[in-house]
Amino acid sequence: MTLESPAKQLAAFMQPYSPGIQKTARAALTKIHAQIPGATQMVYDTYNALVIGFGPNDRPSEAILSIALYPKWVNLYFLDGAMLSDPEKLLKGTGNRVRTLRLDDAAVLDRPEVRALIAAAVENADSPFVRRHPRRLLIKAIAARRRSGRPR
Repeated sequence: MTLESPAKQLAAFMQPYSPGIQKTARAALTKIHAQIPGATQMVYDTYNALVIGFGPNDRPSEAILSIALYPKWVNLYFLDGAMLSDPEKLLKGTGNRVRTLRLDDAAVLDRPEVRALIAAAVENADSPFVRRHPRRLLIKAIAARRRSGRPR
């Protein structure tokens, strides 16, 4: 039995989403890859959303960012966002740790203030990102069931 590559699995997980959501997510992934070379990408096909986390290694606890695809939007999560300086007040959320940025278009990631937030998240990571490490894509979890209203 041949297993699909992680890249093919990720493409299959994205397939049920609308073309607009897929386009935004793919463009966001490309932009984040460019800004964080050497990041390990961890994929979680969950009950509520398709989540792609970024960290310096394969430990989920050390992830700093994640992109989540929902039926009608894509979010960028800063997993330690409460600790980041956000003078433009771009990040949403009131919890102790996580802050969110809605990606209506992946071009949001080109804004200097957003690039600065991503750079600060990388700088504040518990483990360093090694730029020369090859990028890794790992499928960490696949949901047996999906929430009603989520693309199948």
